[in-house]
Amino acid sequence: MSEAKKGSKVKVHYTGKLTDDTVFDSSREREPIEFEVGAGQMIEGFDVAVNGMKVGESKKVTIPADKAYGPRVDEAIFTVPKTQLPEGMEPQVGMQLEARQQDGRRQILLIQEVKEEDVVLDANHPLAGKDLVFDIELVEVA
Repeated sequence: MSEAKKGSKVKVHYTGKLTDDTVFDSSREREPIEFEVGAGQMIEGFDVAVNGMKVGESKKVTIPADKAYGPRVDEAIFTVPKTQLPEGMEPQVGMQLEARQQDGRRQILLIQEVKEEDVVLDANHPLAGKDLVFDIELVEVA
């Protein structure tokens, strides 16, 4: 039976939940996710959990925030003038904006507060600071 190890290309089905059982993502209604074990393509705790699994095996793991999306960082909350938002945009609390980092990666920004002239944006990952629970099934090892 094939076993996942560092460097293996794997396919897994998963359901990700918060510790209160709220589901935030699942591959069950689509194709399994494919990645290389140990290549840094997944959050650290997920990568570690899949390492050593055998095809057909399922497990439930709790990944602490520091092995998932890290802690919430106050420095990731900042204020910008409304003039820096896309033209014609009417900002509202809870809206998401997309920005590009210098290295080309996407950055999601959440509007936390709308003021007269400015908006307060939060660049923390939405799951930062949260422990995550994953039900993982190893489907294939290539």
